[in-house]
Amino acid sequence: MKLSARNQLKGKIVAIEDGAVSGIVKIDIGNGNIISATISMAAIKDLGLVVGGDATAVIKATSVMVMVD
Repeated sequence: MKLSARNQLKGKIVAIEDGAVSGIVKIDIGNGNIISATISMAAIKDLGLVVGGDATAVIKATSVMVMVD
């Protein structure tokens, strides 16, 4: 598949937190870095996402915010 978004981080799904309408998918992209995404439960089901499965986090944003304590 080709996609215009250039920020693509491949990894393994380490957790899926089910909700009523949306769920949180956590992807380990290596070196202890976890990316979390909130997506619809329908998308989780349609994509066949399961813990231990491969997935790619695709990040497309017009701005990125950075904060420190």
